[in-house]
Order: sequence, then structure tokens, then C-alpha cells
Amino acid sequence: MLGKISSILGDTIRIKLEVNIYELDNLIGKNVIFEEQDLKIVGEILEGDSTYLEINLVGEIKNNKFIYGSNTKPSFKSPCRIITLEELNIIYQNDVGTNSVSIGTSTVYNNYQISLDVNAFFSNHFAILGNSGSGKSYSTSKILQSIFYQAKNSIPFRTNLFLFDAYGEYQPAFFEIGKNNPNLNYKVITTDLNSTEFTHLSLPFWLLGVDDIALLLNANDENQLPIIEKALKLVGYFTKSEEEVIDQKNDILARSILDIIFSGKNPSEIRNKLTSVLTKFKTKDINLEVSLTKGGWSRSIRQCLFVESSGKFADIEVVVQYLEEFTKNDFQLSLPDGSFMYGLKEFALALEFALISEGVLTSEKVFDYANALKIRLNTLINSDYAKFFEYPLFVTREGYIKDLLTTSNGRKAQIINFNINYVDDRFAKNLVKIYSKLLFDYVAKLKDRGSIAFHILLEEAHRYVQEDIDVKLFGYNIFERIAKEGRKYGILLGLITQRPSELSETAISQCSNFLVFKMFHHNDLAFVNSLLPNISGNLITKLKTFHAGVCIAYGTAFKMPVIINVDEPNPSPLSQNVDISRVWYIQQ
Repeated sequence: MLGKISSILGDTIRIKLEVNIYELDNLIGKNVIFEEQDLKIVGEILEGDSTYLEINLVGEIKNNKFIYGSNTKPSFKSPCRIITLEELNIIYQNDVGTNSVSIGTSTVYNNYQISLDVNAFFSNHFAILGNSGSGKSYSTSKILQSIFYQAKNSIPFRTNLFLFDAYGEYQPAFFEIGKNNPNLNYKVITTDLNSTEFTHLSLPFWLLGVDDIALLLNANDENQLPIIEKALKLVGYFTKSEEEVIDQKNDILARSILDIIFSGKNPSEIRNKLTSVLTKFKTKDINLEVSLTKGGWSRSIRQCLFVESSGKFADIEVVVQYLEEFTKNDFQLSLPDGSFMYGLKEFALALEFALISEGVLTSEKVFDYANALKIRLNTLINSDYAKFFEYPLFVTREGYIKDLLTTSNGRKAQIINFNINYVDDRFAKNLVKIYSKLLFDYVAKLKDRGSIAFHILLEEAHRYVQEDIDVKLFGYNIFERIAKEGRKYGILLGLITQRPSELSETAISQCSNFLVFKMFHHNDLAFVNSLLPNISGNLITKLKTFHAGVCIAYGTAFKMPVIINVDEPNPSPLSQNVDISRVWYIQQ
């Protein structure tokens, strides 16, 4: 017995020592037991001297099960002793089996292994937080490696981990996951267009919706969304053969031309606009050379648009009558259903026509916000980034996701690493959002809800998971939607970041598990303290002094908060600091 209780103040117990403290190993941070009939109350030694120890109550053991939280206080007669190894295992070790993996050792108990409950950790959103160089990449790599390396009786074959790798540092970390079992595979998709080793990122443009394209075009005005939507509804008419869509195409073209004719502009301006439109957009029935007859005379549309010296059209009425015949059908435009393929150039043509039909040629106000879309789209088309939206064959959304999860040799891949290091931050952010929405929409529409699990792991998550313009533009933020709704569908977030205070509060508040590494910034420390109300201030203070690789582990996957020295992964990610001695100095 260590000693007797001298005071009980809230959850803090003071005991008067009855042993020689100098004959014992270091006790600070270790657990003790207060015996209470059929109950064992667990405490943690906070501090002390040669006479007294201050102990914080952390939970209780009953029927060989640990319950976190100090619901019961010991009586003054309760003896206090050091915890046994068997009792320690009840607190820190999860049930041995395929659902538990070892990830590191205790910083208090020498060489004592700490395990992680895989189901409890990955069935919820989680966050891995800490300064640059504190061990976030190492811990992420170690946890994932442990899942695959330690698999014994069964293997995690149906795992689907989408890792968005901001710096390409995880590339070497998972190549050996299939070392013990060829059914486990790893795939790298890179934004390095010069790579001959890995699959180039390629996203079929026809799988993108209105919101996705708005992101790509950096839309910042709600009025731009209807134009993008109109362009998507039109794109089929500029992709399919004219014979398939001739009636609809004539209707759309005729209505747009009539709008220009009745715009109220002067005849010369109208003629120039119509000539421009019919030069680029035409059908066999509506073009500048179509011959129109009136009173025994025949004139082409081009001739009818001639402006005479009086300032009037030669014969605009016959053009109007001719075009009105094509507008008597009641065609309803609809968004593409994913049954045909088209690319950036086809969309650009549809967008240009949408701009005309939305009045960009007749309204300066519309021109200001609408023409910006055209300029940004042309910039994208003429950049190397356009290659990311080239896809050789038609594929459905379901087929594309299956392709993502398949290696070049046709095997199921469990980890898909998107190396987005070779594109700028804005484009990378948009890619991450587009892929996240693609995966969310897929699982949300499955008839058998939760039959598949997708995990989206975001390195440098503060770059992407922000409170930005998305809610104003679209009415939602995809990461906040996944954070709030994803668990019921089987799509979950892993947020890995050095700046937790810059994350969306909605997203981070939905996380149920945390690994918190060394931190300095007061805003981040305060943010973490607000996130983890059950963590003692003493533990938060310790964050500043943690060595690299040491973290506080807290949440549903751990029976109580614990400080872990995470084992080094093998192979390691490329996250080491630059070796200045090697790159600066040379031998003389």
C-alpha cells in the first residue's frame, strides 16, 4: 500500500505516503487503485513529494471492465496501491484479434504496448493534429501499416482509403502492404504529368456537376450558377450528332436569335451579333445561307439581315416568321444523365451559347459576371491542367470509382494515394472537393446503405476543410456535409493538420478520435482544449514539451486518454526535415 487518503477535493485525492518514495521507481503519471469492495477506482498520479501524492481520479474497473470517468469517490478507508499489469491491460489493451492493432508504447510504462481499436477508430471521423515535424505523417503511416501488416486470421480486403497527399510524402510508405498477402495492394495516382512510374490523375469531365464546374471556374457569384447549369443542359446538343438532336437544337438556336432580334439594339448591332452567332452556331435548317421566300422572291438569312441606308433591315420579318416555326415545340432542357461523354471543349462551346441565351450580348450587367466564366474556362483549356480531364473511354460514375480502386494489373487496391503536389493550392483544393463529392454522392445513393466504407484522409486538411464561400454559393460545404451525414452512409473523414484552429469548426467537431502531437501556437492549443473538454489542463500543457512521435490519444478508440510514443513506420514517409549539415557543408 502506498498510503492513506488525507483529503478528497473533487476528483483530486491526496494521500499521505507510508512507503519510502526513494526506494520506488518514478511514480508520476502512473496509475493507482483504490479498493472499494467489488469496485476498483482508478487514479493517475499527478505530482507529489516525499510526504504526499496528488492523484486525479480517471475511472473505475468493475467486473473486469474499465469505465472512464470519476463517477465514484473512494472512502477514506480505501487502501491505495500501484496498479497491477493485469489491471493495466484492462485499461489500455483492446481485445486481442483482427479488430485491434498495436501502434506504439506508453511513455509512462516502459515498453508497454498501446493498442488501437480499429472499428472504433475508423467507424468515426478522426483528426491527427500537431506542428510540422511532430509526427503526424509517421503516425498516419504507422496506423495504416499496422492494419495491413498485423492482419492474421482475416485481411482488410474491402478497405477503401483515399489519401490526398499534399506533398507526395506518403508515396513510399505503403508499397509493402501486399508483402505477406498479394490480395492487398496500393495505388498511386499522381498530378505529375511527366511521371512514367505512376498513374496520371484523370477525371472524366462528363462526371462533373454544376457545383464541381463552378469550383473549377472559381465562381464567386450566385448568378453564375444558372449559366453553368444552362451550359450543362446544352452540352449534349453540341456533343451528339445533329440528326439525334436536330429539333431541340433548332428550337434553342431559334429562341436565342429571336431574343437578340427583339433586344432593342440598333439594326447594325443586331446584325453583327446575329452574324457572329450564326457563323459559330448553326444547323442545316438555321444558318446564314438558308434561303427564305417571300412574295416570289428568295433571299438568304444573311441578305435579310442587310441594313439599308435608311437604317432598317432589308427583311427582318421573314426571318422572324421562319424562326418562330421552330419554337412551337415544348422542349425541356435537362442536365446530362452521365450516359454520354464530353470534354472541356464541348462544354466551352455550350457555355458560349449559354452566355448568348442568357443575354451576355445584350446586357452589360450580365456580361460582367458571365464573361468571367468564359475567360477562366479558356484559361483552363489552354493550361496543362486540362489534361487531368481527358479520359480515353466512356465510363459511368460507378465504373470510374471501380477503376480508381483497381491497380494496373487488375487487382483490388485498398489504399489510393492521390499525390497532388504538382498543382497549385487552389486547384488542389478544388480537386479534393470534387473527388470528395463524387464519393459522397456514390455512397449516399446506394440501396444497401453502409454496405461499403470510403475513408477520405486529408493531409494538410486546413487547406481544404475551411469555412469558405461554398455555403453561400451552393448552400453546403462538402466536408461539413460528410462530417454531419457521412457516418450513416459509410464515408468518413481523417483530418491531418498542423493548424486545427483554421479548420471548419463543424467538421472538426464531428470527429470522435484524436491524436494530438506537439503544438506551440496559442490559438491551436486553445482550440484543442475546447475540442477535448475531458482532457486535463495538465495534459494540454504537456503538448508544448512533447518529443517528435509522442501524442495524446483520445476518443472512442481508446478507453481513456493516453500519451503514446508512436512506433516508427517502416517504410517511412518522406517527411523528414532537410539535413542542413549534408546540404551545406563539403569536406575540404
